[in-house]
Amino acid sequence: MLHDSPRTAPVRGDARASARRGLGPHERQQRRMFWPFTAPALVTYAVLFLAPVGYAIWTSLYKWDGMGQMEWRGLRNYQVLFQDPTFRTSLVNTLKLMFVGGAVTFAISFALTLVLREMKARLFARSVLFFPCLVNGMVFGIAAGFLFSPTGPVNQALHFLGVTTPPKWLSTDNLLPMVLGTLIWTATGYYTSIIMAAVDQIPKYLYEAAELDGANAFQRFRHITLPCAWDVISVCAVLWTVSSVKIFELILLFGGTSSAYPPVSSWNTALYVYTEAFPQAATPRLGTATAAAIVSLLTVTVVTVVLRRLMRRDPVEY
Repeated sequence: MLHDSPRTAPVRGDARASARRGLGPHERQQRRMFWPFTAPALVTYAVLFLAPVGYAIWTSLYKWDGMGQMEWRGLRNYQVLFQDPTFRTSLVNTLKLMFVGGAVTFAISFALTLVLREMKARLFARSVLFFPCLVNGMVFGIAAGFLFSPTGPVNQALHFLGVTTPPKWLSTDNLLPMVLGTLIWTATGYYTSIIMAAVDQIPKYLYEAAELDGANAFQRFRHITLPCAWDVISVCAVLWTVSSVKIFELILLFGGTSSAYPPVSSWNTALYVYTEAFPQAATPRLGTATAAAIVSLLTVTVVTVVLRRLMRRDPVEY
């Protein structure tokens, strides 16, 4: 009768236990390597994100100017925040940039994807579309002041075409649409490039089979491109949600000056946080500023979770 040696018995016992759990050698190796690889990232995430967020939540419960003693206010900062019409306007503008800008950006990106896939020079066209993403936002603000000024090239061209009363592009009422248009223009090429990178991985025989079945370009896009690139599109939707809340320099440069902030009607939550933390002629209100930042973070979190739930699909294998 054979007996397990003391050295081999624990090993065989572990193997039998893993077999009972349904784990193969590859799965066991993955489990052993999980913490050594993820622990540094988790520590960095906790130090650089979770700790500052926790400190911001704690600060939002106080009245503080950043230098003096902190005064406990509890949730009153949040109550004052939602009673402030300036913050409500900023929050509505943030949602407009997020949803309206996102809908237009992805609609154009899908249309460009539909066209670029059939183009022979699509790599060059993709590079041209991506170029605005490489330019700093400050350049667009300065260029807009030159192009859309009352005597700028745009109005001069309209006068040449017979338009006697061109729009006041940089007026208070048009600031937010101007910012939205610039944002869409700069972001469209970026998301088109990402989606096109996913489309390039789709096997060509799927499109060839669809063509043989008589599917037109839109039908091929709907039944092949969208399902196969859906995971990438959902990631792009999350990226847009996060980036649309952080828009700051475009609004400040389009409507602000060296001595004044932009009109309140064009503010978003990022600019509201900035003006509360760094007012021009008043005491900083860091408690209100951090409360507004926390509300902005919660808004992004809720929208992201809802998007991920709505856009969840079974993976398409090809």
